[in-house]
Amino acid sequence: MENIGAGLAALGVIGPGIGLGIMTGLATEAIGRNPDAAASVRATWLLGAAFAEGLGVLAIVVGVLAIFIGG
Repeated sequence: MENIGAGLAALGVIGPGIGLGIMTGLATEAIGRNPDAAASVRATWLLGAAFAEGLGVLAIVVGVLAIFIGG
């Protein structure tokens, strides 16, 4: 019963996963429309992906902490 909180915390990975998929699709579309701006689009995508992945990793860490530290 105490692992329910950990499971709910781990569900926080769903949001960043969906966001990264949408962001990657739109970045690919932008590069396809304007190949000359590929470097700029790629740099912006990489920064956004890093922030989104950070949220996903944070959700996993909270879930693991809930398992091992929670009562």
